[in-house]
Amino acid sequence: MMEGISRLLGYGITFFMLGIFLVLPLLLTIGNALWCFLSFPKGKMRVLRIVAEILTLVLGPIYTALYSMFCNISFDADWWEQLYNQQRHTPLATWAQPTIWALFAVAALGYLVLRLVPLRRMPPLVAVVGIGAMYIGILLAVVWCIQLTGKDFGLAIDDLVLGLYPFNCILLAAERIHVLVVQWRQLEQKEQRVFKNRFLGACNDWLMNSANWPVAGLIAMAPLLGILLLLLMLFGQSPDAAIAAFTQTSDWRLSMQEAPPNLFYDEHYLCTVAAGGHRRLVKPLRRGLRHGHPVIVNRQLCIANAFEQILEEHTPRIHRALRHFYDTYGFPVAKLIRSPFAADVVYILMKPLEWIFLIVIYFCDVKPENRIAVQYLK
Repeated sequence: MMEGISRLLGYGITFFMLGIFLVLPLLLTIGNALWCFLSFPKGKMRVLRIVAEILTLVLGPIYTALYSMFCNISFDADWWEQLYNQQRHTPLATWAQPTIWALFAVAALGYLVLRLVPLRRMPPLVAVVGIGAMYIGILLAVVWCIQLTGKDFGLAIDDLVLGLYPFNCILLAAERIHVLVVQWRQLEQKEQRVFKNRFLGACNDWLMNSANWPVAGLIAMAPLLGILLLLLMLFGQSPDAAIAAFTQTSDWRLSMQEAPPNLFYDEHYLCTVAAGGHRRLVKPLRRGLRHGHPVIVNRQLCIANAFEQILEEHTPRIHRALRHFYDTYGFPVAKLIRSPFAADVVYILMKPLEWIFLIVIYFCDVKPENRIAVQYLK
């Protein structure tokens, strides 16, 4: 009875996680794509559209951040840094990322202004500049999705998931432009201002026709982008940072650099933590050997292995049971540690066990630090 309940509970949790992290993003993407071309929703459908829009904007960054913790991409490792096993370098050069984030922030601001300010209170020129700002975001999203295709235009599941949120941002921006054009027509703006200057009059007439706004936004994007890049130069970013962010990388479609070949280390999960976590946190000490393979050693790894030695010497039956448990579940866990952030999380979670191991070692060994120090030396 209890076994059946436990199995049903496991299935329930599995389906719930699949629904939250797989089905919901796909449904939101399909909905955003459909609403780009369908007529304006009304009543309950309008409420559903607003909810879907909010979920996309809120959950998109959260899902992307969570998934990036368990992918093979090291977002803080530039092309010249040494990586291990199947890790890949960052698709955005770290020193140019402030430029990309600033441009994305301007695009997001343009979208929010056009989404939250009623059109009847908005001058046409403000709408055009907002569309130009969104075009910058669309351009970034398109280039990001191209970058993720890899050098051979192959798409891994990691790349598809990381490109899903930018793709949805493109859909939301396209829908917003469509809505603005149609809503302005429905307002039936009849007020005509007379200009003595014929050129200004022609420009005003052209802007009052919302069908011209997508083209006007494209024209406004160029000076807006130029002003933003000049401001970023004042804060130390290079003039070509927006381009170099994608080209001064390795492993990706637009990359122009060749990274050093990856080294391989044993996929014992604490070995993965020691080699893959951020150095300031996991504190790697030296290189060592495990079963003839090179490993990166930190104190946590040495303490765990010294504790295992003591178990093997004093309680071999318990050691065999624990060894079997680890061989069954430890290696699958190690395969999930695919980014420095995930390695950091495992390192922190292992800290209480590390302290327990250390206490046992100090109770059982005359020279505990000597035992810890000689781990993985041969």
